[in-house]
Amino acid sequence: MPRIGPYTLYTVETGRFRLDGGAMFGIIPKPLWERYAPADERNRILLNMRCLLLEGDGRLILIDNGIGDKFDAKFRDIYAVDHDYAELHRSLGRLGFSAADVTDVILTHLHFDHCGGSTRRVGDRLEVAFPNATFYVQRRHWEWARNPNLRERASFLPENLEPLEASGQLRLLEGPGEVLPGITVEVVNGHTEAQQIVRIDGPEGTLVFVADLIPTTAHMRPVWNMGYDIRPLVTIDEKLAFLERAEANGWHLFFEHDPEVAVVSLHRTEREVAAVHPRPLAELF
Repeated sequence: MPRIGPYTLYTVETGRFRLDGGAMFGIIPKPLWERYAPADERNRILLNMRCLLLEGDGRLILIDNGIGDKFDAKFRDIYAVDHDYAELHRSLGRLGFSAADVTDVILTHLHFDHCGGSTRRVGDRLEVAFPNATFYVQRRHWEWARNPNLRERASFLPENLEPLEASGQLRLLEGPGEVLPGITVEVVNGHTEAQQIVRIDGPEGTLVFVADLIPTTAHMRPVWNMGYDIRPLVTIDEKLAFLERAEANGWHLFFEHDPEVAVVSLHRTEREVAAVHPRPLAELF
């Protein structure tokens, strides 16, 4: 597996699900987006919940953790949750790890498909799924999620947040900066308030976990953005500025939701910064 600085990097697949294609592509007409993301009979497109695991420097660091397993049959049907394809704890086990081994969990944001695996139901109790981990969230985003607006309320589920709040394991970050050695977060505000994307830097190169700033390779285009974004014009500006820096610095991107592509490099064309060399994480360098 590839290394960056002291860390060995692993892909952790936590399952697949489906969201409405129109919601995932906003103002883009269906005949255009469906070329890249075919819809099912309910107009839903297939998405991965692909997370990143870093081992090294005495730590085991997980970035996001999928949808979890606390949902009922109605939720499973609405979102077509597929844990036969992959599941968080099975994927950790295949790599030789367990939830108890995880020392740090960096949550990009608290929408249920990114943080639902943080907690689990044991009998009639809810508890933190990673008993030995510190959880890192932006303070502004935590406060936003705990007092949700009407538009995002359905994405911020109390069962994902309340056990974290009571656990003493939550660390609230005050803006961008280095969280752990070689691991830096940047804050973006278009998709939701104070989402953090995660950059891993080392002499080998840089990999950026772009989360919902660029959920799939189809969303590389500046105006191909989600209807879920609370500030779509801000998303466009943030994406353009980020891609300019990323291409100029030779960064590679890691996609959480793309159903096929985990990693790309970037190349500037006459019109835009484009994704090139799609590949699995194992072929990063």
